[in-house]
Order: sequence, then C-alpha cells, then structure tokens
Amino acid sequence: MMRFAILPLLLAGAASAQTPPPASIDGLPIGAIPAQAMPATGCAAFLWTATGSRTLVAMAGADSAQLRVSIGGTLTDLPRTEQHDAGGFGFAGVTQYQAGDVTAVLTMSIETRGDLKDGASVPEATLRIDRTGQDSIVVPLAGLVGCAT
Repeated sequence: MMRFAILPLLLAGAASAQTPPPASIDGLPIGAIPAQAMPATGCAAFLWTATGSRTLVAMAGADSAQLRVSIGGTLTDLPRTEQHDAGGFGFAGVTQYQAGDVTAVLTMSIETRGDLKDGASVPEATLRIDRTGQDSIVVPLAGLVGCAT
C-alpha cells in the first residue's frame, strides 16, 4: 500500500519536469533556460540572474565556444566571435557572441575557491544583449563554472 501513496508525487514531479521554462523573467525579454548538463570536455559557466528571481538564464561553454540563452521564448546557441581580458578555466573576462541580428557580450569575473572542486565561482557577471531595431538589455548575473573530470 505504501508504494501507491508515492505514485501521485512521482506523477506530479514528472509533470512539472515537462513544464517549459518561462519565456520572460523579471520583466525582461530573456527567459529561463532548462537544466543543462555538464560538458563532456572542458568547462561551462552556469549563470543565473543576480537579482529578482535568481533564474538560470545562460550557459557559456569554453570548448564549445557558444552561449545558450532564451530570447523571446526561443532557446538559442550563439557562437563566440570575440574575446579579450584574462578570465580562467578556458574563458575570457569579456566574450562576444553573435548570430543573425543578436549580439551578446558576457563579462564575468571567475574566482577559485577551496570548497569547489573542478570549477570556480562567478561572483559577478553581466550579460548585454543587443538586437537590431530593439532596446539593448544588461542583466546582472552570478554563477558557477563546472569542468569535466
């Protein structure tokens, strides 16, 4: 009888796992991205809003050289086009990504910490998104860098 008592909880969890992330968060034209897997090789920066809802909104891959964001409800991978300044873990301090009429500039500081293995913290970051014919936005972010072992 006990196994049937947890069945509704399991079904509820499965239903919520299929719910798409919101297309807009904190009144911005960017949305949450779904949970992301660690990269098979290299490192990835998992970034969430530093204010408001603290929602996962971006993942930058060092080896894949791309930025995953959701703009206007569409999950988009933007390829890296430019980078400069020291960062760490395969990342630059300032990285530009671009595809079509969307340009994103990710500026982040990366700090190693003794309590993090195979990664680092991103205590401060900003993501600026420019779209042709639309207002630009700048979103303060924070996050973690995780690396494949």
